[in-house]
Amino acid sequence: MSGQNSDICDLFVIGGGINGCGIARDAAGRGLSVTLAEMNDLASATSSASTKLFHGGLRYLEYFEIRLVRHALAERETLLRAMPHISWPMRFVLPYHKDMRFEGDTPTSRILNVVMPWMKGRRPAWLIRFGLFLYDSLGGRKILPATKTLDLRNSVEGAPIDDKFEKAYEYSDCWIEDSRLVVLNARDAEQRGAEILVRTKVVSAARIDDLWEVTVEDRDTGETRTLRARMLVNAGGPWVGDIIQEKVRINSTEGVRLVRGSHIVTRRLYDHDKCYFFQGTDGRIIFAIPYETDFTLIGTTDAEHTAPDKKPECSPEERDYLINFVNQYLKKDISTDDVVWSYSGVRPLYDDGASSATAATRDYTLKVDDAAGAPILNVFGGKITTYRKLAEDAMEKIVPFFPGTSGHWTAGVALPGGDFPVDGFDTLVAQISADYPFLTAFWARRLVRAYGTDARDILQEATDTDALGRDFGATLTEREVLWLMKNEYARTAADVVWRRNKLGLRLSAEEIAALDVFMASARTEQQAKAAE
Repeated sequence: MSGQNSDICDLFVIGGGINGCGIARDAAGRGLSVTLAEMNDLASATSSASTKLFHGGLRYLEYFEIRLVRHALAERETLLRAMPHISWPMRFVLPYHKDMRFEGDTPTSRILNVVMPWMKGRRPAWLIRFGLFLYDSLGGRKILPATKTLDLRNSVEGAPIDDKFEKAYEYSDCWIEDSRLVVLNARDAEQRGAEILVRTKVVSAARIDDLWEVTVEDRDTGETRTLRARMLVNAGGPWVGDIIQEKVRINSTEGVRLVRGSHIVTRRLYDHDKCYFFQGTDGRIIFAIPYETDFTLIGTTDAEHTAPDKKPECSPEERDYLINFVNQYLKKDISTDDVVWSYSGVRPLYDDGASSATAATRDYTLKVDDAAGAPILNVFGGKITTYRKLAEDAMEKIVPFFPGTSGHWTAGVALPGGDFPVDGFDTLVAQISADYPFLTAFWARRLVRAYGTDARDILQEATDTDALGRDFGATLTEREVLWLMKNEYARTAADVVWRRNKLGLRLSAEEIAALDVFMASARTEQQAKAAE
């Protein structure tokens, strides 16, 4: 265990995405000594490029992924209670039309084509309602309201939708600030004793005398050093296969299927705060989601991706696909001129041999290899909603190597800043606004959404905006930036304006460049002080 030899850690985690940080937090909370290395910024790949939903995955029912959906549905309310600042309930509106179709290769579509061939692949209304009944029932709801039917002809939800859609189903899922979730798990892991190393690349790892010797490189300085660990966790996401083959060099038949999911962001397309679940004529689905107050997030696509080191980008074809998809539903068409930003991420799905990217399982697989000495746990697949369960299941694989390790503990334990009631967000905003009257309504809500009760740690005794230092634009101040550098591992402007928040949507390129210069200078000053 951790006290036996200070230069040997119990667990070395490769990867600073949600799975790596979730496992590091769980393990540290059980008393294991943990080191985590991320080659870039935390959540710099898949975990900041999701559709930003805690959801059961309604469409996965068509693939009979009942276990995955049940676990995800049950997790939603556990997670809501632990992070009411960065996650909150949302209602989803599913417009119905008789011409909606299944994707052709789902198990459900194959069965319906046999027993109801006259439907010719169309989704019957009763089947959608039955799926939503299961969705309401599988997870055991206490906070989230049940499904209901809407008349789109005389409702605010129907106002932006084409008149051919007269009926809709409304159900519950949840929003999550994905990259903030990763950072908060890393912070909590560190507060429980873990060492978090960002911009630290694992060069190689080898089994030596029942230990792992891990060589890492500081990507800012180029310096290398070797660390030792009793067990290795490969949570490399899209790079999990590369780590197996190139870094630790073990034989494994397991692999991942890289699937790119792209999203576009437009100016706000409608006036209410509910999401839309749109079904296409090709059987696929996309979401249109209220985003960052003044925008709408639209996604996602499913496309094969060739290599983890190839930067994922929303292609013109994917952008046009999403635009055309949405235009099948909206009264007022959108065009490329309405797109203000796009992003794309690579999902590292477990390779189960599925015929298409859409059909590949979203469930996770955990494999331990200890045949040649010190154990390694390889993490394949997973989705953001089940990250905490994945971490618990990973610990079930890990604890046999560390007798006396304590049991499950993360359910219901708040993440940093989340120590307030699940329905207490508006109250906290009102309190912050009263205590700091110089904040605008947008500013106060933004701070509480990002930091929860930690917003006070940033604002401290400030009585006006001048006390918060330099204004970088869009309510981002010097005080907040320095706090992020000190407490949340931020080193560059991109870390701040695209992962710790999304103010990149509101800041100009010149303002972001100025922030980068400031942060580089502040970091040099911090390093000089540390060397004294």
